[in-house]
Amino acid sequence: MRVKVTLRCNECKQRNYNTMKNKKNTPDKLELNKYCPFCKKHTLHTETK
Repeated sequence: MRVKVTLRCNECKQRNYNTMKNKKNTPDKLELNKYCPFCKKHTLHTETK
């Protein structure tokens, strides 16, 4: 049930991180605070395809 997802910065829209998630436990979009090397600060990253 684990699927590969890409995380995108909400400010600069760059795709920075790849991660895995369990679709059964978290059916909605994943949102994490991660460091963006392009913005040079911690920003909210959301799941994309």
